[in-house]
Amino acid sequence: MNALDFSPLFRAAIGFDRLARLMDTARAAAEASSYPPYNIEKTGEDSYVLTMAVAGFGPDDIEITAQENVLTISGKAPQGDENRRFLHRGIAGRAFERRFVLADHIEVVGAEMQNGLLHVALERRVPDALKPRRIPIAAAAPKPKVIEAEAA
Repeated sequence: MNALDFSPLFRAAIGFDRLARLMDTARAAAEASSYPPYNIEKTGEDSYVLTMAVAGFGPDDIEITAQENVLTISGKAPQGDENRRFLHRGIAGRAFERRFVLADHIEVVGAEMQNGLLHVALERRVPDALKPRRIPIAAAAPKPKVIEAEAA
């Protein structure tokens, strides 16, 4: 069985259509090309680093875009010398595009390239308004005592 049926969930819950899209995206990503290879590393409680092997690409050849909850990394094929003759060509230099679905409140902090590896730093930044907060309980003011009501 390759597909999950979310119809029972949709009958009893509202707003979970994003979950179905996320599952479809994950399935499509599993079937897609594995080029270029990458690692996703958790570096802290709320921080991550995406490392992508981009040998042969320079910073001007790669474009990183974060829009809504999708991180897109694309690379245009570097221009090579047309006169070169390879006996074996094992280093891929083709164009690529990788998409990553980001959870809510995950932001791209920065990116750097070092030794043929692209490092993209990500961090979860939950707004203060959405964080749990403690509500203080105030003591009720004591009720005044009524001693006797005098008849007028």
